[in-house]
Amino acid sequence: HTLRPDWRRLDLPLRTPIQHSARAHACDRWTPVWEMEEGSAPEGASPEGGEAPAEQAGTEMDVGALSGSASPGPASTLGATPAPVDESVMQSDALVDGGGSSGVVSIDFVILPEGYGQTKQVEVTNLISQIRAELENELSIPENSLFLMNLSGAVEVRELLPDEKSLQDLGLKPGDRAGIELRINYYQEQPAEDYVMPDTLELRVTNAKGEEKVITVHVQRPVAEKPYLGGFRNKQNGVTYHHALTQTAPTAKKEIHSIRFHREVQTYQYKTRSTQCKKDNGTQMPKVGVFIDSTRDVEMAPRRPYFSSADKAALMLEKCVVIQCHARGMVARRRARQLRKEKSERLELHAKEAERRQLEADLRHKREVERRMHPKTFEDFSVLYKELEAWRLNEATRIAKSGFDEAARRAAQRELLHKETKLLQTIDKLKIQAHSQNRDAKIKKKLESMANPKVWAQTDGETTTVHTPYTTRAKELMDLYSGLRLPLLTVDERLDVLLHVKWTVKEFDCNLTREVVDLIDREADMLNRGRPEKSFVGLRKRLANLFLQFIEAPEFNPEAMKFQKVSRQLYDQTGTHPLSTVPIKGLGAP
Repeated sequence: HTLRPDWRRLDLPLRTPIQHSARAHACDRWTPVWEMEEGSAPEGASPEGGEAPAEQAGTEMDVGALSGSASPGPASTLGATPAPVDESVMQSDALVDGGGSSGVVSIDFVILPEGYGQTKQVEVTNLISQIRAELENELSIPENSLFLMNLSGAVEVRELLPDEKSLQDLGLKPGDRAGIELRINYYQEQPAEDYVMPDTLELRVTNAKGEEKVITVHVQRPVAEKPYLGGFRNKQNGVTYHHALTQTAPTAKKEIHSIRFHREVQTYQYKTRSTQCKKDNGTQMPKVGVFIDSTRDVEMAPRRPYFSSADKAALMLEKCVVIQCHARGMVARRRARQLRKEKSERLELHAKEAERRQLEADLRHKREVERRMHPKTFEDFSVLYKELEAWRLNEATRIAKSGFDEAARRAAQRELLHKETKLLQTIDKLKIQAHSQNRDAKIKKKLESMANPKVWAQTDGETTTVHTPYTTRAKELMDLYSGLRLPLLTVDERLDVLLHVKWTVKEFDCNLTREVVDLIDREADMLNRGRPEKSFVGLRKRLANLFLQFIEAPEFNPEAMKFQKVSRQLYDQTGTHPLSTVPIKGLGAP
């Protein structure tokens, strides 16, 4: 940047040095320009316009001399300044001080630490932000890089001037004279130095055992520019990997020691031959001074008419039209096939979609019918109760609006109440049946979960199925429970199942196992006596429930510990304690 002619160098040595970071100052390239009359130079400067040394400078002056303030002391001093001031500027300042133009103040702007200054006439109503924008535009520096601070003279403000206030808000009046420091601070990007890779690199690598190892990698300088073939980036840690050809050194070409020649050198023999026509021919036209005998001339007529360029152009146009017709027909047929194919696919898709919607509607209808005929969940029974209530309200409204007499209306209401009671009884029966089915399904799912083998994930992504002793024990107990619940077994099959259950529970001696053995012996005795199946219903249900308690006890089935929802200490464990430490109830023990 080059300083405008109305800015002058003040060469103010700062009393408090300011540390500048790496920044490109807007005034570093400005050239001091002196405003002086013809043949004169300010004191402290050379006649050629250069700066005089510091030891040859004139008298010192503070900012009070610049700003027109006579108050001495450090509070109003910007610095000891050998300040050459132009006489014309001083005269204009005197005119301003004397005239006191309404609404205008005289401001001495000084750029520190470079020491460039200028006096401007500024409206007292101007905001600090407006003044800063005009100065930034005049100095050709970036926006918001100029700071106005330390107002001195008629008013003292020892801090950064706020942008939202005007000169009048700061206390200046028309005709006053003041000084303002300007600080320029902005940064420019410096070109980065070229990176030079060292000959060896030390890399710290952590192995699978967690041990850290230092590996020295020797860097091979590239002898030729290799092509960049890309790579990939790890999304977890952000590490970028290049393809192998970009990383490894280029392969050296094998030296071919055999001598090779071109084909012409190996198999081709060159010969030079010159040719000449058998008879020289020429054409001579008659002209003045040349006579040509035409008595033996013969006029030859072409067997075909002459084919001119116009005929060729017409023929080409005709053939082009034929080719164009065939090409357009081919394109049209291809387009028609494509449209027919798209239409058939669209129709097929619509047919499949309609079939899918119909199938979903049928399944939905079937599911709704099933949930009303055989309800299982709480939502199913809620639907039944809502439909029953809606039917009852509809029937009650119909009876009320039918116009029956009192006897007929009461009879219809009694009939409605009877039907409602029957329907409620039916719903209760379905609820009991659903409760039994849901309980059996829940028990079956729980036993299958106990008996399922363990699934272990491997490092290669595969899974391994493992049967542990606990899962094998749970599988055997589940099979015995399923055998106890099987209906329509023969006497021998039932006795075989009961014998296996008895052997299983007799491994443990406690109140629960003794009760199970007692029930098994009682059922076997009744089977041997030939009692009917109805007499076994309650006995078999009790036996199945006790054996289920046996399966769910972790003392007999360790795998059941993972399925305990309540702490084991809160259960009544008197039936599962060994009889050697706990007295047996019901056998006379206190």
